[in-house]
Amino acid sequence: QVQLAESGGGLVQAGGSLRLSCAASTLTFSSYAMGWFRQAPGKEREFIARIGRGPEYTTYADSVKGRFTISRDNAKNTAYLQMNTMKPEDTGVYYCAADSGPLRTTRASDYMYWGQGTQVTVSS
Repeated sequence: QVQLAESGGGLVQAGGSLRLSCAASTLTFSSYAMGWFRQAPGKEREFIARIGRGPEYTTYADSVKGRFTISRDNAKNTAYLQMNTMKPEDTGVYYCAADSGPLRTTRASDYMYWGQGTQVTVSS
């Protein structure tokens, strides 16, 4: 069982930045790929970014490419999402998730463990 806890959400003005953290309670953090998803009110949960077990492989949704950066520190059992040049449409609850499977998936249903989420609100 892996427990994930997000932090770092809050209110930011358009054009501003936030950094989200996802702390994992597992001694085998490096065996999981990590993903970030978000869910806006009335919308389905959508994929934002994924990082492989090492830091070499990353992939992003087109809507955040060039603005958001996913990273991880395996020594600290923590994944991060740096969000820059934020827009009002980035508003939502942000979730981190862990995937132990072999595929480089962006589907929420493929991720085994989820955090509780952290609210991010971008004002215009």
